[in-house]
Amino acid sequence: MGAADRIMERTAHIDTFARDNLPAREHWPELIFELPGLRYPVRLNCATELLDRALERGWGPRVALRSPDAETTYAQLLEQANRVARVLTGDMGLVPGNRVLLRGANSPRMAACWLAVMKAGGIAVATMPLLRAKELAEIILKAKVTHALCDKLLDAELKATLPACSMLKTVAYWHDDAPDSLDTLASRKPGTFTNADTAAEDVALIAFTSGTTGKPKGTVHFHRDVIAMCDCFPRSCLMPAADDIFCGTPPLAFTFGLGGMLCFPMRFGASVVLVEKPTPELILETIAKHKATVCFTAPTFYRQMAQLAKGRDLRSLKKCVSAGEALPDATRQMFKRATGIEIIDGIGSTEMIHIFISHTPERVRRGATGYALPGYRAAVLDDEGRPCAVDAIGRLAVKGPTGCRYLADERQRDYVQGGWNITGDAYTQDGDGYFFYQARTDDMIISAGYNIAGPEVEGALLAHEAVSECGVVGAPDEDRGQVVKAYVVLKAGYAKSDALVKTLQDHVKGAIAPYKYPRRIEFVDALPRTETGKLQRFKLRERS
Repeated sequence: MGAADRIMERTAHIDTFARDNLPAREHWPELIFELPGLRYPVRLNCATELLDRALERGWGPRVALRSPDAETTYAQLLEQANRVARVLTGDMGLVPGNRVLLRGANSPRMAACWLAVMKAGGIAVATMPLLRAKELAEIILKAKVTHALCDKLLDAELKATLPACSMLKTVAYWHDDAPDSLDTLASRKPGTFTNADTAAEDVALIAFTSGTTGKPKGTVHFHRDVIAMCDCFPRSCLMPAADDIFCGTPPLAFTFGLGGMLCFPMRFGASVVLVEKPTPELILETIAKHKATVCFTAPTFYRQMAQLAKGRDLRSLKKCVSAGEALPDATRQMFKRATGIEIIDGIGSTEMIHIFISHTPERVRRGATGYALPGYRAAVLDDEGRPCAVDAIGRLAVKGPTGCRYLADERQRDYVQGGWNITGDAYTQDGDGYFFYQARTDDMIISAGYNIAGPEVEGALLAHEAVSECGVVGAPDEDRGQVVKAYVVLKAGYAKSDALVKTLQDHVKGAIAPYKYPRRIEFVDALPRTETGKLQRFKLRERS
């Protein structure tokens, strides 16, 4: 028995469902812990590290969470999380290893609930607020969820799943004054709690992928993984200080948001502004009102924020992080002209829990996502798993202290090959180690023998003054196999016309190789996106 297996044998979990449904060890990716800061103890609870230790460090009086009308200090957050943990274990009968569905928008209560689940040794299964009953039921059934904490404002869809989800027997609501509500029960509890003595490799959360390519997958992450994500990207690229104030849009149910909107600021004694229903205008107002210094959001928001930035007080803003989908260079340049800030691009994945390739603002290279962060290795591989030549298109592969472990899913063998996490992205790598995004591997368009990356065509279209948003996919064609088709959302003041189609086609021909231009352009009012802002190109392909 190896050392890793001995750690698993010492699990704190009584309910071992998640552990029992991990992939076999031989199907895990290779994990590397080369940085000294990534060598964690055998026993580790991420809530202890993020919250309880904050008070040990003297951070109790500091503000941890901000909302439009309130502030919560680290000491207050600790008491709130402890009270919820007592409700989970005392009133709701949770034992370590039970799965807890969390359903709510970004808010201090949602944050306290997530931390409480960690403290109690439960497994958080956070869900996007806009998910409907069918989607929720799939998650509940897949993860065998036994408990749920839910915002009363979002109870309808959850209640609709209950007849089909018999294992989910215990639900408590917040924003509710009923005698058995989470708020009422928690108010009666003492503000102390003894955290579960979890192993570093005990499961902390099951995060479901956002479904950009179809049926979501449950990705399993340990307590160690939560801390590792805090000790890689933010230390390498953000270098946060205690006086930093984070803000942004990604939901806590999205691992991009779990890091940027909760765990990263807490790891460094900073604070975060949680906005329940963010819009580009509201995020700009949040930055001005709260003097936010760090912003996390997706490229689409940065593009819209750039158009609204004139006359706004954004002097406090220092660093902006983009992830979730590829950042078009046109968006990067537009935002820089509007604010003076060089966006920090990054690629991460739910499978890897957070960003593994990025850059500092000083080391940006135009068109590149960045370089492999300290703690990670990355490569571009061909179909046989061999490294590609410099500047040749291949499959992005990565390994580090975190990695893919799907919950009872045969697709594990597709994602993990030869010890590498194969992300599903087509990339090139230059001679200096910078990685350049081409497309999702299933988004490459092959037209008359040419390989064309849809995002490159999108970037060219976005540089035209008439284009607000666009999505580019391959459409079936009898002569060429596929042709490039663009779905374009126009800015206000521009009318759909054949003349504008020709103008946009000529613009693309002048910006990139002419054979890549969109032979078909369809004007639409909106593009299909996930709740996290990712473009759902598979829906555009179905439409084509």
